[in-house]
Amino acid sequence: MSELKRTPLFDVYKEYGAKTIDFGGWDLPVQFSSIKDEHEAVRTKAGLFDVSHMGEVEVKGTDSLAYLQKMMTNDVSKLKDGGAQYTAMCYENGGTVDDLLVYKLEDNHYLLVVNASNIEKDYQWLVDHVEGEVKLDNLSEKTAQLALQGPLAEGVLQKLVQEGSLSDIGFFKFQNEVNLGGIHALVSRTGYTGEDGFEIYCDSKDAVTLWHAILEAGKEEGVIPCGLGARDTLRFEANLALYGQELSPEITPLEAGIGFAVKINKEADFIGKEVLKNQRENGVPRKLVGVEMLDRGIPRHGYSVFKGEEQIGEVTTGTQSPTLKKNIGLALLKTDFTEVGTEVEIEIRGKRLKAQVASTPFYKREKK
Repeated sequence: MSELKRTPLFDVYKEYGAKTIDFGGWDLPVQFSSIKDEHEAVRTKAGLFDVSHMGEVEVKGTDSLAYLQKMMTNDVSKLKDGGAQYTAMCYENGGTVDDLLVYKLEDNHYLLVVNASNIEKDYQWLVDHVEGEVKLDNLSEKTAQLALQGPLAEGVLQKLVQEGSLSDIGFFKFQNEVNLGGIHALVSRTGYTGEDGFEIYCDSKDAVTLWHAILEAGKEEGVIPCGLGARDTLRFEANLALYGQELSPEITPLEAGIGFAVKINKEADFIGKEVLKNQRENGVPRKLVGVEMLDRGIPRHGYSVFKGEEQIGEVTTGTQSPTLKKNIGLALLKTDFTEVGTEVEIEIRGKRLKAQVASTPFYKREKK
């Protein structure tokens, strides 16, 4: 049994009452207080997450853009300095290597943020496809990432900012070298909760100090530490895909509903383009949809979905929504059965229970 990896914040988890679990080989907090309370805090105030398990890969060199255009489904040429972009990397068969963020620091200098369980695989995939003058550096172990998410996030984090205003950072934009109480960090207006908020990248050695500082700054506002449990219910309500559930080597970005990050018509060819182009032109065989239970029962990952005697797909994520108080899920179904309102059955503990296809996202925050 190999030892679980730990983030630089592992030693402070106990202090805040964390209950940890094995998450893709990492020893991470599933909750600090309760998933429900943490979920509620992010929806109404703000919550702080340790997401230092995520991977960071630096891409530099005069051929960086051409290289990233080949590797990514989105159009990286559209990125300006200080901009972030959501994208995917695909195999030749259109299946997903990973979904990730690309940050453009300046010309010929980018930062990729990849999923924790895929760091080694992604880095190898990137290395194997290098062409031209491109230098890759896996910064994952040197980099910590905190996420402060929720409607009060900006006001709380601003208390630590030595100069400048966080309101200048637009959605999917970032500033580098922001001084947060003496700690230099890249601060990005991005997140995985469906709320306003920031993802903060700093040196691993500064993570503990920054964690304490943010919680102290947000004490009055009721900011609390949050774990993976709330992260999952929050992202799920907002219909944000999770690699290994909504996305995988067997599921294409178009099937998973992230077609907005696939730019078939960009000038550069990218890996998997032919299959994705065909899917876009002729329709996808399966589609990710929302499902809502009509009978009592909670849909869970891997549960089979039926229409009559035909198995038409399976649940990718499901839970009782803390915000909506309904039993809902995401399911990958044969396209013929994906119209909103279609009645289906989900097999839960050996019984087939009634559900219906529902529109997503289940939750959308009100914009200011």
